[in-house]
Amino acid sequence: MARKRKPLPEFEGIEILDVAAEGNALARIDDMVVFLPFGAPGDIVDIKIEKKRRSYAMGRITRIVRPGEMRVEAPCSHFTVCGGCRWQHLPYTFQLEAKRRQVVDALDRIAKVPHPEVAPTLGSQEIWEYRNKMEYTFSNKCWLTLEQLRSGEEFPDRDAAGFHIPGAFDKVLDIDRCHLQDDLSNRLRKFIKAFGKQHGLTFYDLRNNEGFLRTLMVRITSTGEVMALMSFGEDRPDDIRALMSAVKDEFPQITSLLYVVNTKANDTIGDLPVVTFAGRDYIEEEMEGLRFRIGPKSFYQTNSRQAYELYKVAREFAGLTGNELVYDLYTGTGTIANFISRRARKVVGIEYVPEAIADAKINAEVNGLDNTLFFAGDMKDVLNAAFIAEHGRPDVMIVDPPRAGMHADVVDVILEAEPERIVYVSCNPATQARDLALLDAKYCITAIQPVDMFPHTQHVENVVRLERKPAHTQGGVEAPAAASDEL
Repeated sequence: MARKRKPLPEFEGIEILDVAAEGNALARIDDMVVFLPFGAPGDIVDIKIEKKRRSYAMGRITRIVRPGEMRVEAPCSHFTVCGGCRWQHLPYTFQLEAKRRQVVDALDRIAKVPHPEVAPTLGSQEIWEYRNKMEYTFSNKCWLTLEQLRSGEEFPDRDAAGFHIPGAFDKVLDIDRCHLQDDLSNRLRKFIKAFGKQHGLTFYDLRNNEGFLRTLMVRITSTGEVMALMSFGEDRPDDIRALMSAVKDEFPQITSLLYVVNTKANDTIGDLPVVTFAGRDYIEEEMEGLRFRIGPKSFYQTNSRQAYELYKVAREFAGLTGNELVYDLYTGTGTIANFISRRARKVVGIEYVPEAIADAKINAEVNGLDNTLFFAGDMKDVLNAAFIAEHGRPDVMIVDPPRAGMHADVVDVILEAEPERIVYVSCNPATQARDLALLDAKYCITAIQPVDMFPHTQHVENVVRLERKPAHTQGGVEAPAAASDEL
């Protein structure tokens, strides 16, 4: 006989104390710490506990009894349902300080190494419509909100164009307006959805992997160029041509109109041919007169204007004089490498994705840069003693790894290479702190600058400068002075 679960408690009149990890708010009930989304410090709320562990609990707010003075009105009608912007209800100045504290916490709790004061978070100039890239999903099973379910209404039309609901891979929230990209993105998504409904085109079934309209990616650069990439779940040339022609006529500002047919069980298109329906097969970004080509499969920082601020911090921390050999690890499409190349003797970039390296080489060529070299391959396999012997021991290393941080083998090679300075750019302060603890054997932290790339989310980019310790202090212990020959 199945064991009957004890019902989890509810509490009334609980004060939200602060924000915590993963964008949650924090409350305390007796000795129990409770994490819950969408709370603001100072709120008095009723809480329903949904998951209880020995040292903490997860819950949700069932009612805001009295909003705190810090709470602001979230402009998005999808706030609390979409899951994308968990901090829209918090003042931007508070968001920036919370992100700085997130970096401090990771350094103190995980790295546990000496470090200077963490600088105030560098805020984004635009806090709305700042994203240059958005991805939408078409689905025949839209997510119904609690209000819709409680209404008792029937919803026979479940076609949606929007975002995946966290924790429900086959459910998509139909989006009216997203505030994170230029409104052109909303108009384009709605047009395609309406065209599909009008012409009887099937929306994708994420559970059964069937249907025609699948995904839409929209990229809008700071230079005003627009890329739209439509993904179709079925190869139906006539319907593809009809939809793409309608988009081309309705949105003449699109400079790169592309499509891909994806009949696989996942949404990735890295191994699929992309067809150029109209315009070019790339768009361009610009920084300090340098132009960067972005293809449909290219990675580029999602906040263009703030990426410029991030790269300026990295360049400043690198302390370049024009004579340095720089290694740029996890170079992506070579944006940082090409950006700093005018102030270095030579820059060597390494990246796992071959297509990204191809873009990096094109970007160097387009900008007339002849002092950059790019190599594709797994970092822990490419960056080894033989590679360094062939290309030279770097004076400066810039590392910008994915969220998982650096492989231990890569850290070992960096320690063996012993560059004078390391600039570590990270989108995950926790894994960055783990790696900084390993680098502490030979390096000390001399500067820390958080940068906000994603307003209204809990995510923060962090840049750390490390400088090589004197040989007699490496390993964390100062070596004894050499014995004197004199008696």
